Amino acid sequence: MKNRTRRNGILWLMVFTLTVVSLMGCQGKKAETKTVAGESAMLTKAKEKGYLLIGSSNDAPFSYTDVESGKLKGLDIEILKEICKRLGIGDIQMKVTDFSNLLVELNNKNVDMVADAMYVKDERLQIAAFTDKWYQEGEAVVIPESSFIKTKEDLKDKKVGAQPGTTFYETAQKWLDEGKIGGLEAYDNQATLMTAVNTGKVDAVVTDGIVAGYTLSSDSSLKLKLLSPYEAEASGQIGAAVRFEDKEFLAEINKALNDMKADGTLLKILKDYGLTEDYLVGVEEGKTTNVK
Repeated sequence: MKNRTRRNGILWLMVFTLTVVSLMGCQGKKAETKTVAGESAMLTKAKEKGYLLIGSSNDAPFSYTDVESGKLKGLDIEILKEICKRLGIGDIQMKVTDFSNLLVELNNKNVDMVADAMYVKDERLQIAAFTDKWYQEGEAVVIPESSFIKTKEDLKDKKVGAQPGTTFYETAQKWLDEGKIGGLEAYDNQATLMTAVNTGKVDAVVTDGIVAGYTLSSDSSLKLKLLSPYEAEASGQIGAAVRFEDKEFLAEINKALNDMKADGTLLKILKDYGLTEDYLVGVEEGKTTNVK
């Protein structure tokens, strides 16, 4: 009787051990990302996760979290949603980071992509690979409604604010170096930038023209206006950034993007945000030449 009991115990122990080993093996296999034939490893990974993780500074109207709904919204988000839909990626999630650190976060593999109205510029092409261009725009100068500033020349001796890491900060820095403004103050995001000029901490701010128009039209508490007439100096073209190593994924994104240009989907999204055909960058003129 004791021998039978002992044998039964040994059998149960063997079954239990085999079950645990089998489960561990299954878990190990589940954690592996198997590249699907005909698509990049990055695309396969995003599909398996069910989402693409982007880096953004959370600035409206490009890529931001809507306070009321908690959902991601914005011009860049809508473009990227359509790209993800065409690639079979189920969703987009966002990690909020200061604009000046977005490409650092990308290369540290803390995000899959950067999508935040980022100009495609030579110095950035040394740090990451960029998609073909999505659209184009330029800077604007925002001043108080009661300001006596009428032209860019009136900014001489005035204190100006801008956001570090942006083309607009570089423009303001150039003005400072040339003696066209009296001082330059740095603000980490659009909200603090607009608050600074609204409360008189600076006389004017240099920022994204699309952002400025959106912000002033949607926030009646800001007693601000755009300096007009004004001709933009820092006009440029917008794209999204990925790591150099993800060039196959980049090609997949570009294919979906250029299909959107060809079938009119991209222009429709731009028009939904009040933009005209002037902001659209065509397939050929929008090609990006990456260094790696």
